[in-house]
Amino acid sequence: MSKALLRRPHANEHAESHLVYVNKVPGEDILGFLQTQLEATRSLFSRLDPTKGDHRYAAGKWSVKEVLGHIIDTERVFSYRLVTFARGDQTALPGFDQDVWAQHANYSQMPIADLAEEFEAVRHSTIVFLKHLAPEARDRRGTANGKQVTARAIAFMVGGHAQHHLDILKERYHI
Repeated sequence: MSKALLRRPHANEHAESHLVYVNKVPGEDILGFLQTQLEATRSLFSRLDPTKGDHRYAAGKWSVKEVLGHIIDTERVFSYRLVTFARGDQTALPGFDQDVWAQHANYSQMPIADLAEEFEAVRHSTIVFLKHLAPEARDRRGTANGKQVTARAIAFMVGGHAQHHLDILKERYHI
């Protein structure tokens, strides 16, 4: 594995607003982090009482299921951006409205175990893609949601975004 993938993205590889996610990933080993995070998330949700899936820490906030669904949806979007830019496609990609997606996702009707299984499948796909990403593809960049970003930076954003919401689940939802 080339060190080029493992190094943290430089500030010029992503918008300043992405730093909140990039900074959630410690160290240089994004593949190791994504794998460890997958295992920790699997453990967290396997221990969760299924009745806690509909818990909201306050009125108007997403349920535990909706937070996990949002993590899944966002990883899919980020992974699509990653594949697009890594493959050299310069098509500018749109943003997405997370609240509209959550409203139409029907996560409340899904068992939490199924959502956890879906997260595992999506994360596994992301990891396998990154393991075989050519060194030159890691530096390719494109525009998503009006902001320039490299494939490498997106890899860190995937892990950091998930960690951001997993931290919220622990701190505010007490799971």
